[in-house]
Parts: sequence; structure tokens; C-alpha cells
Amino acid sequence: MRLKMAATALALGINTLYAQNETIRLIYPQWQGAEIAKWITEVPNPEEASRGYYLGAQLLNFLAPDNGQKTFTVPVATAITERKITDGVLDRDVLVNQTKAALDILKIENPDKIVTLGGECSVSVVPFTYLADKYKDDVAMIWIDAHPDITLPGDVYPAYHAMAVTACMGLGDKKIIGELPAKFDPAKILFIGLRDWERDEIKARQKQYGIKHLTPEDVAENSNAIKEWLKSCGASKVVVHFDMDVLDPAEIIAAVGVVSNGMKIAEVIRVINDIANEKELVGLTVAEPMPRTAIRIKEMLHRLPLLK
Repeated sequence: MRLKMAATALALGINTLYAQNETIRLIYPQWQGAEIAKWITEVPNPEEASRGYYLGAQLLNFLAPDNGQKTFTVPVATAITERKITDGVLDRDVLVNQTKAALDILKIENPDKIVTLGGECSVSVVPFTYLADKYKDDVAMIWIDAHPDITLPGDVYPAYHAMAVTACMGLGDKKIIGELPAKFDPAKILFIGLRDWERDEIKARQKQYGIKHLTPEDVAENSNAIKEWLKSCGASKVVVHFDMDVLDPAEIIAAVGVVSNGMKIAEVIRVINDIANEKELVGLTVAEPMPRTAIRIKEMLHRLPLLK
């Protein structure tokens, strides 16, 4: 009897050990947080351009290594009805519902690490604030992006993807923020690859929040400045957001943003690997894929006989 109990306890211990190290993959094809159709001039249908992130998330998952991770897809509405601004946020009520759906997955699965494939930039908000709650004050956030994403409801641009970092800080729309489990201290946030503030008020807001940043030039040769920041951030764990618009459009156009003088692919790979070598990486998001060519091929296929 005692031997059986000991074996059961050992099995439970092993299962607990594996559970404590679980990494899940979250496919989060959210597109409602952006208003970008006017910039995707190659796609004549604005609805297809708006939903480009949905296809982008599916393509990222298809292209990513099949490493056996448990994979979950956040249910995201695809129908385009009247897009309206509520309390300064475009499609706010849809975003609230999808925020709840993503959180429901994480509450049930209780993962220790999360890979998120988006979707526009706001797809990081739920997994990152979930991890901030799980690890309390022991997680820092690095945002690799051409833009700081610190707009607020009521600003000129009403799309939520530009409010992603402020949402992670617990600032913004009350209905969305009210669903989030935790928030990040600005002192534990670092921007990398930042080169386009779009408006002076955003640059002033970053200074007000006290969020540090590194330009593409600052990290072009090595990751020393990032490592120094990590040593002083006061956390043993880190989450990393990789917006594909940080990449130099002279090398590849993979996102909506095409601001010149960005980071090279090799530099981004080196930076993220260096971060993971310095701290425990518990969250990684790849966001803002805009597969212009794939969208056009999809539209073509939908117009062919025997296929449509």
C-alpha cells in the first residue's frame, strides 16, 4: 500500500513538474485593433486589407516550426459590419469580447510560457498581462517595434493596436483595462528599434512615462545596451514583443509600417536570442504580419471557376 502511494506521489510530482514548464502557442488573428486599409494600396478591397492580419496569423503558424507545442486559436470575428468608435476606441466592444475569449483560454490552460502569433500589435496585451500577474513584479517587457504604441483613447488615431503598451501599463479604455489581470511598471519596459513617434505628443508622452528606448543604430553592432538594461531592470523573466514593422523595408516588407532605416532580420534574431540568454523568456509575440501578396492570391483564387 505504501509503495503504491509512493508511486502515485512520484507520478503526481512528475506531472506537476511538466505542468510547471508548459509552453503554449496562441494563434491570435485579431485585426479589429487596426485601421490600415488605406495604407495597403496593393489590395483594392479595403475589407480584405483590414482582415489581412487574420491571414497573417495563420501564415505565421504555418511557417513556424512544428515543435509539438499545444496550440490554441483565439476566436476572432471575421465579419465586417459598421466599424464604430466607442469611447475613443475603434471596434471597442468586439475587442472586449475577444480579450475575454483569449483570457478564458489562458485561465483554463494556466501556461508558464506563451508564444503568440498575431494579428495586430494588441495581441500581446492579454498574454503579457497574464504573465505579469503570474510572475508579479518579476517580469520585464521588451517591445521591439518601429513605434512606441502608447496612444490613448481620444487621440487622433483611434485604433487599439497603437494603444497596446499603454494598455499593458493599465492605462486606456476602462472596459478593456478592467478585464486585464495585471499591469507593467514603465520602469520595466524597454523599446527597441523605435524610430517613428508620428507626433510630438507621443514623444513627450514617452518622456512623461519614463520609458527608455534604443534605436536601430543603438543595437546594430551588438546587444550590449540591452544587456545593461536587463541587468538593472529588477526582473528575472522577460516577455518580448516583435512587431514586424521594425524590420528595414529595404530588406523585407512584412508588415503595414514601412519606415526606412529599420533593423535587419539578422539583428532582430540576434537581439531576441541575446535577451533569452540573459533572462528567462516567458513570452514571445510575433505581430503585425501583413501578407500583401498572399491576400491578392487569395482574392484571385476566390474568383476562379470550380473554386468559388
